[in-house]
Amino acid sequence: MNSKVLKAETFTAPQQPAAGVGVRAPIADDPIADDKDMIRTAAKLTRDLNAPNAGIYWGDFMASVIVGYGALFAAIAAGSTGWMIAAGIVSMLALYRAGSFIHELTHLKDGSVPGFRLGWNLLVGIPLLVPSFMYEGVHNLHHAKTRYGTVQDPEYLPLALMKPYTVPLFVAVSALAPLALLLRYGILAPLSLVIPPLRKLVVERYSGLVINPDFRRRMPEGKARRNWMWQESAASIWAIALIAGAATGIIPLKALIIYLVISGGSVMINQVRTLVAHLWENDGEVMSVTAQYLDSVNVPPPAMLPALWAPVGLRYHALHHLLPGVPYHNLGEAHRRLADVLPTESAYYKGNYTGLLPLVSRLVRSTFAGRSVK
Repeated sequence: MNSKVLKAETFTAPQQPAAGVGVRAPIADDPIADDKDMIRTAAKLTRDLNAPNAGIYWGDFMASVIVGYGALFAAIAAGSTGWMIAAGIVSMLALYRAGSFIHELTHLKDGSVPGFRLGWNLLVGIPLLVPSFMYEGVHNLHHAKTRYGTVQDPEYLPLALMKPYTVPLFVAVSALAPLALLLRYGILAPLSLVIPPLRKLVVERYSGLVINPDFRRRMPEGKARRNWMWQESAASIWAIALIAGAATGIIPLKALIIYLVISGGSVMINQVRTLVAHLWENDGEVMSVTAQYLDSVNVPPPAMLPALWAPVGLRYHALHHLLPGVPYHNLGEAHRRLADVLPTESAYYKGNYTGLLPLVSRLVRSTFAGRSVK
């Protein structure tokens, strides 16, 4: 789907320089050389942090799943609107956290957390119609050094340089994701099996969690293709069952609507988070590693709310671009180590910010101040 399902005041450490809060010139017009000391230090200090802890992955994920689905059923069974809304919010946040593990799947080596990819798909990916094949094979392109921020990056748009209406539109369109996914898996996928041109369209345009409308996906080969096929088949069966169940009355309409609203809410939270995952100031130029880092965002402690809207390590998004091999549960430690040793003039501190609202405000101001991009 062409929607993604998953900087302002600066974090200040002692004797640490503050980053500006105004709208800076587009990175493409101001090439940034690599801060080699930051890059070397980051690699050296975190060599022991690259191994994922299976216990943490499974424990965190299963707790999120249990709370998420438990609250979903509570919302469906609630006897009052107030309790339904309260349970719905809890379910939305918990399922959003569970769904965010799709990002970790793209970076986990096979077998490093036994059974996790299968478990995630069975418990979250297929029930929420976002199987992992829609992100695996796509997200790695976003991390390619010569693709990031260019027209070949499926997860990048120069939002800061576009027209002001693109920001609210970017968020609003995500609310339609659950319905679009029902259409994609329940109707388009089975029809595409007998209509080759439709199959080509489904594979190229509707099989990736991307935001770049010009991105076209190719069908993978080998094991990745086999994973795609079983996941797509399972998601299609589930979508057809939901549609048929609602049409025949087996699934109460109220229950389906609550499911779709909670699912859509989770997608919208992620879309808002995506707004502040980067500065979105690059106009298609190839960027240095440091420039890519500075176009990305960390929202480290003492801020607490990022644990809700940027879970599973996403609050350290800039650091993740610097160290993509470090699992989410070690990013906090990696950040502390770097903040302890890097000099005040290091570019590292310029990627750290304090919260969501100042970041959104910065982006909106940039759309009014910057030039538009067609």
